[in-house]
Amino acid sequence: MSAQNQNRIKRVSVPDVRARKGGEPLVCLTAYDAPMARLLDPHCDLLLVGDSVGMVVHGLDSTIGVTLDMMILHGQAVMRAAKQALVVIDLPFGSYEQSPQQAFESASRALAETGAQAVKIESGTYAADTIRFLSERGIPVMGHVGLRPQAALNEGGFKAKGRDDMERTRVFHEAREADAAGAFAIVIEGVAEDLAAEITKAVHVPTIGIGASASCDGQILVTQDMLGLFDWTPKFVRRYAQLAEAVQDAVKAYAGDVKSRAFPAAAETYSFKPKNG
Repeated sequence: MSAQNQNRIKRVSVPDVRARKGGEPLVCLTAYDAPMARLLDPHCDLLLVGDSVGMVVHGLDSTIGVTLDMMILHGQAVMRAAKQALVVIDLPFGSYEQSPQQAFESASRALAETGAQAVKIESGTYAADTIRFLSERGIPVMGHVGLRPQAALNEGGFKAKGRDDMERTRVFHEAREADAAGAFAIVIEGVAEDLAAEITKAVHVPTIGIGASASCDGQILVTQDMLGLFDWTPKFVRRYAQLAEAVQDAVKAYAGDVKSRAFPAAAETYSFKPKNG
């Protein structure tokens, strides 16, 4: 075996993630482009190319306008840079709900054209049949219960779930169904803390919380939220940096240097070098 092959980084696999149930928490973040994926990759077990890209990168009001072509484009960018983390691609609204066959066509295209390792779907009442259909055909699927951004129009916005008995029963049932259908992990978003803990105990696969509970088997955040790139972030986000302020300060300094002609200086300028003789 060559030294190059010996030094090759082993990518986290679907079985690796599944085996972390009840063990060391899974570290997960979103990624939409190659430069950010390269920075996140050494520290993350899983990178999600989320349909949140529509809001975070493209300035949409919701995830509803995101297309499969957009997801594939961003998935390709992330896969060019991520060498270690398991990369999961969201199937966007309208690309999988109609039937398991539609979901298979969308998922197989997403994986074939990006090289990613799995897809994620939001787990409505239809989800169990779709997860089972995809899993039986070799496509790893991550479920998503609780607050489902793709259902925001029907549910009146982005609201926490599981705060009353009816919602609690529904979310718990959807998680159990996703588990039984073959999901290798389940995202739990925006639910009451005790419900997230109950789901985590009830299912056989890792749960990944976002606005859920520290008792989940892992956590995920939108990277730009965690880095403080927006003025507002949800309650469940902890800001680990204030990059918006750093960017504004840098651009302000640049603008001042341009206006005063302090930039470019000699160090940033090319000079003519005549040939000798």
